[in-house]
Amino acid sequence: MSTDPTQIQQSEERLVSREMSLKRGRPPTQVPGYDPERFLGMGAYGEVWVAIERNTGRRVAIKFYSHRGGLDWSLLSREVEKLAFLFADRYVVQLLAVGWDSTPPYYVMEYLEKGSLADRLHQGPLPVDAAVEMFREVAIGLVHAHGKGVLHCDLKPANILLDQDNKPRLADFGQSRLSNEQMPALGTMFYMAPEQADLDAVPDAQWDVYALGALLYCMLTGNPPHRTGETAEEFDRTPELRKRLERYRHLIEQAPPPEAHRQSPGVDSQLADIVDRCLAFDPRERYPNVQAVLGALDDRAARRARRPMMILGAVGPILLLAVVAWFSWRGFSAAMQESNAALTRKALESNGFAAKYIARTAAKELDRRFQLVEQVAGDDRLLEALKAAFENPELREMSAKLGDPKISEAEKQSLREKFRDNPDRKKLQKSFSALIPPSVRPRSEEEVQSWFFCDAQGISTVRVPEGSTLGKDFAWRSFFHGGPRDRAESWRPEPGKNLRATAISAVFRSQATAKWVVAVSTPVFDDSPEKKFLGVVAYTSEVGKIIEEPDDERQFAVVADLRAGDNPGVILQHPLFKKMIDNYGKLPDRFKDYRVSAGDLPNDPQRERNYDDPLSKDAEGAIYDRHWLARMEPIKVRDEKTGWVVIVQKAYDEAIGTTLSDLRRGLIRYGIAALSMIALVMALLWAWTLKMSAKRRT
Repeated sequence: MSTDPTQIQQSEERLVSREMSLKRGRPPTQVPGYDPERFLGMGAYGEVWVAIERNTGRRVAIKFYSHRGGLDWSLLSREVEKLAFLFADRYVVQLLAVGWDSTPPYYVMEYLEKGSLADRLHQGPLPVDAAVEMFREVAIGLVHAHGKGVLHCDLKPANILLDQDNKPRLADFGQSRLSNEQMPALGTMFYMAPEQADLDAVPDAQWDVYALGALLYCMLTGNPPHRTGETAEEFDRTPELRKRLERYRHLIEQAPPPEAHRQSPGVDSQLADIVDRCLAFDPRERYPNVQAVLGALDDRAARRARRPMMILGAVGPILLLAVVAWFSWRGFSAAMQESNAALTRKALESNGFAAKYIARTAAKELDRRFQLVEQVAGDDRLLEALKAAFENPELREMSAKLGDPKISEAEKQSLREKFRDNPDRKKLQKSFSALIPPSVRPRSEEEVQSWFFCDAQGISTVRVPEGSTLGKDFAWRSFFHGGPRDRAESWRPEPGKNLRATAISAVFRSQATAKWVVAVSTPVFDDSPEKKFLGVVAYTSEVGKIIEEPDDERQFAVVADLRAGDNPGVILQHPLFKKMIDNYGKLPDRFKDYRVSAGDLPNDPQRERNYDDPLSKDAEGAIYDRHWLARMEPIKVRDEKTGWVVIVQKAYDEAIGTTLSDLRRGLIRYGIAALSMIALVMALLWAWTLKMSAKRRT
């Protein structure tokens, strides 16, 4: 076991060191050829003096090893060994001479008058560009060191000195190790990797990757990650080294990822991601080496360099296209006013395009949700977790009883409590929760309300978030048996008559808002040749989170469910729904009874031109009591009809517009404006292109 970890001084020790520093009048020994000038500082293992070399007159720094704490010669020899490996590397403070036979021993190194990065950070965080440049230089220095087989193992602002050009130099290799050495090396709290804080740890290049991330975090925020007054004080109160290191590892493991760097002005998401990956607690999630960190920096720099041209290339044509399209639409509208029949036809065409677009968008969104549940259901980890859980005969027996209609409700209630508390079920709950992608975990106002798994008996086994439905029998629900409607709660499907493919369930109403909710579910089969049915994975979501709610009263979309079941033709979305929820907090119960019947659908030319909005019959839907032009489009997923349809409506009088003479005058006015706008946009784009080209040349 090495006896030379970087010492972590207590508050009293730091005070003593400072007092001793102030009292120093001469170095501990005379170094031949050098005249001491002034005392520079004291560390855990000795003291540093600034001296003048007599032959050249240059200033140097001399580090004396005073053998504090029972140190032996191995400390000096190892540091000199590492500095010898890095001789003539401009990123490392250079070794000039070694006093092996002196008492105490010493070595002479370059003196950098700008001091350390720690001194600079006392003035506050660095600007982002300066911090990134400093970070890059330090990383290059580490790449050079690693390339020669030297791991620094104690990277921190105090161990980075600044030359006259404010370029960083790596210093203090007292804790460094060769890549083939097995001796542990302790770094400095809040800069060393959590796995490094172990007296039995084997040195690894990823230690320097973590410290590099902590260094950039400190340059951006002024403090290292995870360091607060409370944590520093707690470590000061823990004198025993092993306990302190154990507490340090626990702190980093339990603490949330640092976020302060993301709030620093000028920090972009890609730079913040680089810091986050360097500081990952799990080494497997960290960059494998410093060269990979440099690669990420280079990728960021390349993207930033391309950004202006990308913006120009994307925004310019879009602006031009938007201007041309807008004026084209105005011209198109003016021309179509010559004929009421032509206007009606074009309006219906517009409705048809909109309906197709919304239907395709909804289909893509549903397909995305299909893929999400299939991703979770098809994950091998879920299958392994299910096997592990249901190897427990007690859990299988409870599931069977909970699905047995002969068991009384009182007995089932008691069984549910035992079922929820079963350790194997809880392990399955944890495994299932870990499989859910973070972007679709249930949160307020998000697209997903809940994720759950029902076993082969239809029993709700795990749910995210956990709730009172655990242990309940849902075999009667359409998301489990795959039928067109929910059945009576006592109903049980015949063996083998379960869901066979990913599908959307029959809709049901949210208890909170009375909006329509749907479950997307997919079956789970084991990996045996028989493909035994194990249950279903599903998650629920409001229909409004799948299809964006319309809000234009002149032309808007309505979604209806035409599937056979308990609610045939029910209206799932309508602009009036949002108004009712805004006014009353939830959708009144009467809206569940409004239907679109087969005879009222805009599925023939007559109904397309004379469509009646079903909600116009409601007391608060008078605004929809108008003559509508409508087109309908079914929503298909994977080339299969879902039974949902999109109806795009436009008021007939809104389609008529202004008179032909007004539109003619407007067409001339807008034509002139369009030419002016296009000329202006083109001039601005050319000016920006010339400016960016000139900047790139310089």
